[in-house]
Amino acid sequence: MSAEVVQLPRGKRPTLDPMLSLTAPGMNSVNTVILERMQSEIPLIPRLAGHLISGGGKRLRPMLTLAGAELVGYQGDRHHKLAAAVEFIHTATLLHDDVVDGSELRRGKAAANIIFGNPATVLVGDFLFSRAFELMTEDGSLKVLKILSHASAVIAEGEVSQLTAQRQIKTSEEQYLHIIGAKTAALFAAASQISAVVAECSEEQERALEDYGRNLGVAFQLVDDAIDYDSDAAEMGKDQGDDFREGKMTLPVILAFARGDEEERKFWKAAVGGHRTSDQDLAHAIELIERHNALDDTRERAKHFAQRAIDAISIFPDSKARAAMAEAAQFAVARGY
Repeated sequence: MSAEVVQLPRGKRPTLDPMLSLTAPGMNSVNTVILERMQSEIPLIPRLAGHLISGGGKRLRPMLTLAGAELVGYQGDRHHKLAAAVEFIHTATLLHDDVVDGSELRRGKAAANIIFGNPATVLVGDFLFSRAFELMTEDGSLKVLKILSHASAVIAEGEVSQLTAQRQIKTSEEQYLHIIGAKTAALFAAASQISAVVAECSEEQERALEDYGRNLGVAFQLVDDAIDYDSDAAEMGKDQGDDFREGKMTLPVILAFARGDEEERKFWKAAVGGHRTSDQDLAHAIELIERHNALDDTRERAKHFAQRAIDAISIFPDSKARAAMAEAAQFAVARGY
């Protein structure tokens, strides 16, 4: 059964506003937990954690936990601490990612590793992981603990898979989807699913929320990878072409390489291998990607997964929460940052 896509007024782009409005009261409680639990007697820890946590991220993952709870009519408050745990897991992975990638920008400002150094950034990431597990164990649900701890392991596997696929021109679309399913979609899925667990929903409802989160996560990452080749750094909050210079085999590159002639493939092999990474090379890469409609097709695939996310929650009655979650899926595809 395919759910009807939410029809927005003509000319209106989908936004996160309905999701932000829906989850605002709960996010106040979540933010309180985050601020309390990132504190430490070691001053560097809250300073470094706060640099990223207060850095203007969308906080979409904890919002999924809150929105899911609204969708199923949960009346308790257990999900507030769990949503904070989700954000800590996400923040820890970002800190570790920036060290692995050698990133210089994160959310439009200097990455933590550039300011505080790699060792401190890795260790504060470990601290936040530990805080997340404290919050999970305080909740007391073995099922929730299993879901979030498994997601954490899958994310780490996804990051290692991406690392081993780096500079490997033969990476297939199937391998790529497996990588983003692990490194991004796993936490989206877990964040959504745990709201059904704390509300003691049916297995069908739990699976529906997990499917929503997983498909939304894939759509979100597909668009992120497209943005690296079609937006400027100011809008994106990171340097344009980071993925290109790091030799990451994302879908726009995979499609452009597959559709290119012999001369183009020769360029891609050199670029992905780290031998063609200048600004001029990046401009040529963007031109090849556009020539073969690789960005449009990447976004089309994202639309497919976004629709699957919307379909997944069609088992729930129409409501403000369901409409907000559907528009969030549309936003994931339409966004430019």
